[in-house]
Amino acid sequence: MDIKGTTIVAVRRDGKTVIGGDSQATLGDMVFKNDVIKVRKIYGGKIIVGFAGTVSDAFTLFRKVEEFLNKYSGNLSRTVAEVAKIYQSGNGVAKLDAVLIIASKDALFLIMGDGNVVAPTVNYVSIGSGSNFALGAADALYNNTNLSAREIVEKSLQVASEYCIYTNDKFHIEEVE
Repeated sequence: MDIKGTTIVAVRRDGKTVIGGDSQATLGDMVFKNDVIKVRKIYGGKIIVGFAGTVSDAFTLFRKVEEFLNKYSGNLSRTVAEVAKIYQSGNGVAKLDAVLIIASKDALFLIMGDGNVVAPTVNYVSIGSGSNFALGAADALYNNTNLSAREIVEKSLQVASEYCIYTNDKFHIEEVE
């Protein structure tokens, strides 16, 4: 999946989980909009989700996640397992051109539009076109500084915005603890 048009970064540290994203939307090689919010709190502010990919596909995946969060009383691990099961069952679910980072204060997951779910082995992850830049920055900052989760997210997004033409420097950041 070749995701263009965004960078989303998540970091968990010291009991806080932070997800941030840029606000640029592109149409081909043109900046179409520069104030898109791609990170939001859901489930009464206890869960944060950030998305990359085709907006309509991201919202389709997002709605499915919300449905299961409500059904399973906010149990994030159960929710992502149920989303994965939908795709495994082969019930005619279309693959979506989207990826979500979803997190609570205790858990962090990637949900791919093909039904794959990944629980990262580290406390930071990034998706989108600028993710390699942001992930490299997050890794260096997480492992070599005492910066807070929020500071690491901000600095990682800044690095991505300097190198990725699909990522701007207007960030939206959410946090749960």
